[in-house]
Formats: sequence, C-alpha cells, structure tokens
Amino acid sequence: MAVLAGIGTLMMATTSSAADNDETIERGAYLARAGDCVACHTAPDGEDFAGGLGIESPFGTIYSTNITPDKKTGIGDWSEEEFAAALRDGKRADGANLYPAMPYPSYARVSDEDIHALYVYFMKGVEPVQHQPEETSLSFPFNQRWGISAWNWLFAGGEVFEPKADRSEQINRGAYLVEGLGHCGSCHTPRGIFQQEKALDDSGDDYLSGADLNDWLAPSLRGKGDGPHGMVTWSEDDIVEYLATGRNERNVVSGEMTDVIENSTSHMSEEDLRAIAVYLKSLPANESSNADVAQTGEEDNTRAHLDAAKDLSSAERLYLDNCSACHFNDGMGAPRVFPALDGNSLANADNPTGLIHTILAGAEMPSTEKMPSKLVMPGFAWRLSDEEVADLATFVRQGWSNQGGKVTADEVSRVRDELHERSFSTAPASVIDGEEFKKRSGDGNGTRPEHNQ
Repeated sequence: MAVLAGIGTLMMATTSSAADNDETIERGAYLARAGDCVACHTAPDGEDFAGGLGIESPFGTIYSTNITPDKKTGIGDWSEEEFAAALRDGKRADGANLYPAMPYPSYARVSDEDIHALYVYFMKGVEPVQHQPEETSLSFPFNQRWGISAWNWLFAGGEVFEPKADRSEQINRGAYLVEGLGHCGSCHTPRGIFQQEKALDDSGDDYLSGADLNDWLAPSLRGKGDGPHGMVTWSEDDIVEYLATGRNERNVVSGEMTDVIENSTSHMSEEDLRAIAVYLKSLPANESSNADVAQTGEEDNTRAHLDAAKDLSSAERLYLDNCSACHFNDGMGAPRVFPALDGNSLANADNPTGLIHTILAGAEMPSTEKMPSKLVMPGFAWRLSDEEVADLATFVRQGWSNQGGKVTADEVSRVRDELHERSFSTAPASVIDGEEFKKRSGDGNGTRPEHNQ
C-alpha cells in the first residue's frame, strides 16, 4: 500500500508540474506578444522568430538573430542566465555585445518571474527552426562590438522595475509594461548624439515626448494636461481602442506603429491596455513635445473654397480629385475609417517624409480581432508626378488649421527613390515614377502600364 501511495503522489506531482509548465508557457507567450518579439525576429515571409529582418540604423543595417530553440542556429543551448543576460544586458551567450537595436535598456526593467516565463516559452513553446540569418556587417568602427561596452556603461544598465508607493497598482502596472516589455521609449523618446534614449523612465520630461523615427513621426505619448494638442486630447478609452484595433474616433494607425498594433497590443488583455492608458494619462505633457496640432475647428477658408470649387489652385484640384472622397472637404475624414487630416500629427510633423511616403505608397490598417477589416488607402505614385505630390502634400500641411511647412519636389523624389530601392526586384506599380507612368501610357490620364499590373 505504501508503494501504491508513493506512486500516486509521484503521478500527482508530475501532473501538477506539467500543468505549471503549460501555464508558464502560456504566460511567456503573452509576454512575448507584449514585447513584440516577433516583429523584429521574423523576416518577411520567414518563419516566426527565425530572424533575418534587416533593421535600419544610423550606422547601417542590423540583422535580427534566430531566437527559436534550434541548437545550431538559434538559442536552444542557452541557459536561463544567458537568456536573461541577453534581454537585460545586451550580452550574447558567447559574451559578445548585442547592438542596441535590441531594446535591452528597456528589457532591463523586466522582472525575474517574467524572464523565466519568457525563457520557458522560447525553449518549450516555440518550434525550432534551423535558419542562419545574414550576419550583421557594419563599417568600422561600428563593427567593433567591444566598443558597445562603453555605450552600455554610459546609457544602459537599468534596474528591474520597482513599483512606486505613491502610485496605484494600475498605474504601476502600466508603467511596468510601457517602460519594460513595451519598450515604447525606443521610438517615442528623443535620442541624444550617441543615439541613446534621453530618458528610460518618467523621471525625466524627455521620456515619451516624441521623436523622429526613420523619418516618421513618433508623437508624444504624454497625456496629462489642458493643452490643445497631442495625447492630452485623447481619453483613456481612445487609447485603449487605438491599441486594441489601430483606430479610434480621432485617428487611425500608420507607419511602424501598424506592426505594433497587429503583432502586439491587439493581443493584450483589456486590463493591461487600460493600465497603459491610465499610466500615459498620468504623465504631464511636455511643452517641447513633438505633438499633434490642435483640431480646433478653425478651418480658415479651406472647406468653403473646396465646396465652392471656383478658381481652384492646382493643389486644390489634386485634393478634390484624389482625396476628398474619403477625407472630405472639411478634412475630418470618417471616425475609425478615414483619418482626419485637419490636425493630423503626420501632416503637421516637422519632417514631411511620413506624409509623402503615405501619398506615394498608400497605407493599410491592420486586421485585429476586434476590428478584422483591413482597410487600404491606395498609393498615388503611379499617377502623380513629384511636383504634383509636393503640391498636394503642401496643401494638406497648410490647409484647415494645419501649420506644416512647404514640401518640395526634391523631397518627394528622394522618398520615391527609397521606395524603388526597397521594392526593386518586383517594381510594383505603387512605386512607379509618375513621369514614367505618363510617358508609358501616352498621356497624363492613361491607365496603369500593362507590364506592371
């Protein structure tokens, strides 16, 4: 009987251990979503987490690594200590420094418990993929990884997150997610001369105050205040809806945030999204933030002039022909479908590249569980010349209550060339030069070139 009892106890312990393991894997999978690991460690058309994505940096292209548990090309032989060192300290298992494209200054905030859950997930919940990504090869001196040690000493080395006693549990949870796994500061905090984030937490006013990311505006996320612009005009519900679906009454997602919504925040719990929203609304707005221009309703004479449709400039005609059907003459669009252009952060950004890119290549909203429709804005590069795109972009940046600067044809040409370079092998119609299109079609109003359909 004692032997049978012992066997029964052993079976119960084994079953309990398996259940705990399954629960840990599930928790780790959720945390990996919160950290958006798949976005950087998955190449286009590649296997999840198998690496190979080329990440553009001021120093060259950095290729992400394989973080599946494959023992030859991935992290299958890593111990939990080595895994934690990579996340928190930017150290590979062989002791070499990782490039700070890996947001380890933020991941240093992640708790031991969550590090463990992530490790168990990647080792037991992810399928191993044997794939050796292209090796990062930067020019001298950036190829000297030992030099990153000095950068880490100056700008990294943060501590594990500690809740603040004067904050609610909900705000502390939001701060933990934003400062840690969410690594929101990587995009939304301005960087210094050495490409370091000027602040890694909200102890400084620079934190989440807005930045220019690969020529795209990453607006301020600081949301507390009475000012007329930026996150202060959004409610907690607006933030939750945006993170869950990529759209709300005020705006729809564009640029690199699209992947964040699709791969990460749309999979997070309502409770965690609410905590993030409450935390962001607790941060006082910074006057120097790169924030939205107010949607004041002061339309100048833009709407009236478009409605009258008399003595229109070439830019106004371009807007009526290409944009007004969705964004309307008042520039306010349709909530959750077509973003408002009046007061739009992209339209008012100091750098017009994001707006130019959107006009040329179009945009696509993500499909999420709560909002599965994948709405698409077409690109106009195939039908508009550089001069026409410049005129249209200038009109959008200066119409209604917007206060953006003028856009030049040279700026449009640069963005168009970059789109060509990124898509050279397929040469889609969305990046065909406007003048070339007109030449091939025989006139300025022809159809799309046959061989590019």
